[in-house]
Amino acid sequence: MGKHYGNLQKVKNGRRRYAITPYIPGGFITAEQLIKIGETVKKYNGIIKITSGQRFLITNLKEEDLESIWNELDMEPAVKEQNSVKNVEMCPAGYCKRSKFNTISTGMKLARKYQWESMPCRTKIGVAGCRNACGSVYSKDIGVIADVTGFRVAAGGSSGFHPRESNLIAENLTEKQALMLVDKMIEVYREKAEPGEKLGDFIDRIGAQTFKKYSCI
Repeated sequence: MGKHYGNLQKVKNGRRRYAITPYIPGGFITAEQLIKIGETVKKYNGIIKITSGQRFLITNLKEEDLESIWNELDMEPAVKEQNSVKNVEMCPAGYCKRSKFNTISTGMKLARKYQWESMPCRTKIGVAGCRNACGSVYSKDIGVIADVTGFRVAAGGSSGFHPRESNLIAENLTEKQALMLVDKMIEVYREKAEPGEKLGDFIDRIGAQTFKKYSCI
């Protein structure tokens, strides 16, 4: 992450182009914000890419324009440091006929508490309102899923360079219990993981049963 929270994306014929990613909590955005983004991107000849992380990557930008663009957008960057909670992704549970609980509120509680928080390694959290787990929740470092019998919490998933299916840590929880378990798992991860160690790698190193024991609430 460079100056003014812009990443160098491309150098072509000596021209350097940068990208920024504004923070859009849960992927929910107002019409007014959407219009402002469109107008700003058009002004600076940017390109918008809708990402899998429920936000916009705005690329093809000049470095000297980054500060002005951020000021005009009046939005926070989605990522402020590499080893942190990079995103809390969530499905549209409150607007979906399949949801077993309106987990939008669950996801927003986690986002308000953990977005941008420092971690041993980059961390993604996913929240879903049913076992369909839209948003690839089981491939996230931490997953919270509502079911007919209560909440399930999973940990250690990854869809990156070394794909890993998450471990189911607990099920049949209340929302309050699920949130408390997430708090405890993050506490254990912060205290015991090595710098740069993904949560899934940490679980593999100490063993899933040991991780469950440490995270017991």
